[in-house]
Amino acid sequence: MKPTDFSKYLSDYLSKYLPGERGMSHNSILAYRDTFILLIRYYKDAKHISVNKLTMDKLTRKDIVAFLDWLQNENKCSDSTRNARLAALRSFFSYVGYEDPTFLNEGLKIHTIPLKKTGRKSINYLTVDGIRLLLKQPNLLTKSGRRDMALLSLMYDTGARVQEIADLTVECLRLTKPYTIRMMGKGQKVRIVPLIEQQVLHLQRYMADECLFDSKKAKMPLFSSGCGRKLTRSGISYILNKYVSKARVESATLIPEKVSCHSLRHSRAMHLLQADVPLIYIRDLLGHESVVTTEIYARVDSKRKREVITNAFVPTSEEPNEPVWLKDTNLLDWLKSL
Repeated sequence: MKPTDFSKYLSDYLSKYLPGERGMSHNSILAYRDTFILLIRYYKDAKHISVNKLTMDKLTRKDIVAFLDWLQNENKCSDSTRNARLAALRSFFSYVGYEDPTFLNEGLKIHTIPLKKTGRKSINYLTVDGIRLLLKQPNLLTKSGRRDMALLSLMYDTGARVQEIADLTVECLRLTKPYTIRMMGKGQKVRIVPLIEQQVLHLQRYMADECLFDSKKAKMPLFSSGCGRKLTRSGISYILNKYVSKARVESATLIPEKVSCHSLRHSRAMHLLQADVPLIYIRDLLGHESVVTTEIYARVDSKRKREVITNAFVPTSEEPNEPVWLKDTNLLDWLKSL
């Protein structure tokens, strides 16, 4: 069966353009791929057009808008997810228009589909006491407990994304002073993150359990499951949630009902900010491209803002002991007569 122009462009887009010209990570490409899986399903279910009959001329602005509505009505996806799907489609049509200008006009029309406004989400983070309680939960007398302690404390100390933790290999660690770990962030950007001595001790105990000091294991995943496979994002989330549930039994006040792996990243950033660490250093730790992204933590720290405003307050006049109208009996009588 002869491939359609849509299948050819999509194949080249996902396998050549995104990893080659755009330098996208594997996980980002998978997220873009999922958009087209949903798009193909929409055309099959809603428009009764199978994938082997789906051609570029059938991908109109009107149909893309209908697809986005279908995502929200049938799949119950959020506005932010809808916007992410639209971004993937815009990128695809830009690529196709470059490859074949006959599709440029329809691509420009699709670029006029507006993003939906999304409310700013509140940042979910734990207090310092909450982090202490969470990290008290792993049983350090067991191998799995020592692994989980090394894993969770590393996630917090480095402020790493869960995928960055999952992708770590043994050779990413430098266990001689100065202790560091090499993280591969978004867009294949590498950053070096310092490690504190206590964290290194947790890692060394865990690595001794797993015999990871053998030079032949340098390229092995740093964190693996009981059967020796690399821990996935869902596997790491499962481990975290297990200890979150245990910690909530001790104190539901300190541990929010919903704690994600990203909550540990948020917590680290907030605690550094509260310790007066400059935003540019927090930016570098988290791997943000711009300090503007990091400024979100400064905006949400209402306690810190209140302290700054209070300390900076300059009285403009001496405060009276009582309101002026209570001193002026004529004024008081007049006010009462109103």
